[in-house]
Amino acid sequence: MSGPLLEATGLHRSYPLPRTSVTGPRSHRHAVRGVDLVLTEGSALGVVGESGAGKSTLLRLLLGLDRPDRGSVRYRGREVRPGSPATLRWFRREVQVVLQDPMSSLDPRMRIGRAVAQPLRSLGVPGDHGARVAEVLAAVGLEPEMGGRYPHEFSGGQRQRIAIARALAPRPKVLVGDEPVSALDVSVRARILDLLAGFVTTEGLSLIIVSHDLGVVRHLCDQVLILHDGTVAERGPAAGVLDRPAHPYTRRLLDAVPRLPV
Repeated sequence: MSGPLLEATGLHRSYPLPRTSVTGPRSHRHAVRGVDLVLTEGSALGVVGESGAGKSTLLRLLLGLDRPDRGSVRYRGREVRPGSPATLRWFRREVQVVLQDPMSSLDPRMRIGRAVAQPLRSLGVPGDHGARVAEVLAAVGLEPEMGGRYPHEFSGGQRQRIAIARALAPRPKVLVGDEPVSALDVSVRARILDLLAGFVTTEGLSLIIVSHDLGVVRHLCDQVLILHDGTVAERGPAAGVLDRPAHPYTRRLLDAVPRLPV
């Protein structure tokens, strides 16, 4: 591991709520409050919290899709500011995302080969795009010939593999997963998790996994950050935090995990 790759400092983000009075002040929802985060090269960071904890807002800020009220996000020391696609092209080449529902992130009218090549075209990545598409499809366990099919012709697990292949196509340094396996059944989920873990080694990726599933984070991540009501409740090595939680909120999350009777 080396120095910070992606770093967030003092992030605050609030959103105005609907007015309840014509003359009274407008209330705000504080989604993220003073969050700091550091991702080092070669590491995997899990961001955990229940619904409403601020995970999605934090993810948007980290990806440059939203602007913080206060604080900053830096990648290799360069500030990430929301703007036009052209101004963020340098960042998109380095940081890619895999979303929760692969079907909603794939154009149903676009063949898979073209969809996987899309970031190569839009980011101006040089080289043989067809060869790179075949390479990443094979890397996720799909036949390159499948590039001529449409999304509806694949299972849910295969579509998530396609989404991962598309994210890997421009050779990013950071892969962000937003609940990447929550929509999959248990057996497919295990295969996707093993696939992601393998790419950390083979592709030299750093991971940020946003999830409410502690089992996913334990399997993939060496560091964990626990979000509660928009603030950091606890952070540290995943094994230490999940096996010996110090914060009451973390203990409540762990106690809520279903366990089969022995």
